[in-house]
Amino acid sequence: MDKGLIPRRYAKALYEVGEERNANDSLYALMQSLAGTFASQPLLAKTLANPFVAADEKLSLLTLAAGEKEAGADATYTDFLKLLKENGRLDMARDIALAFIDLYRSRHEIYRVAVQSAAPMGDEERLRLQRVISGHIGHGTMEYDYSVDPDLIGGFIVTVNSERLDASVRHQLEELKLQLLN
Repeated sequence: MDKGLIPRRYAKALYEVGEERNANDSLYALMQSLAGTFASQPLLAKTLANPFVAADEKLSLLTLAAGEKEAGADATYTDFLKLLKENGRLDMARDIALAFIDLYRSRHEIYRVAVQSAAPMGDEERLRLQRVISGHIGHGTMEYDYSVDPDLIGGFIVTVNSERLDASVRHQLEELKLQLLN
């Protein structure tokens, strides 16, 4: 069976249960925290995949990784972890979290906006850029992620979901070089 299909099914089921319990907003925050922990702690995935680590220890790790101070603080998340344990799917927690995040964003019209700039942007520049992006998208909510890449030389790169606008000096120089070579 497709390894992407299983996490999507679990994510969809979790979303539906969360909808019934009015818990999707808190689940979204927990799943973002969980995904962030997986990204910053690569050993977590290896630990979950290790058959010699007890399932209860894996549950504790996933509780802490999602930012829960104690087991059972969020009943829906706790029930979800118990289901994963029963079905032997604890090692898929990262993929399920990512699938849940994608599903939540899709249903709530949340757009991921990544902004790379050559130098840190001031508040005024960020607000102006956010207004332009909001005008382009027209609806929904944007989640911004700002980063600095000095290799851009100047300007910025904006990525909204799969759309990309490269207004960097580096890109313009590459374009100019291609034109001169032709």
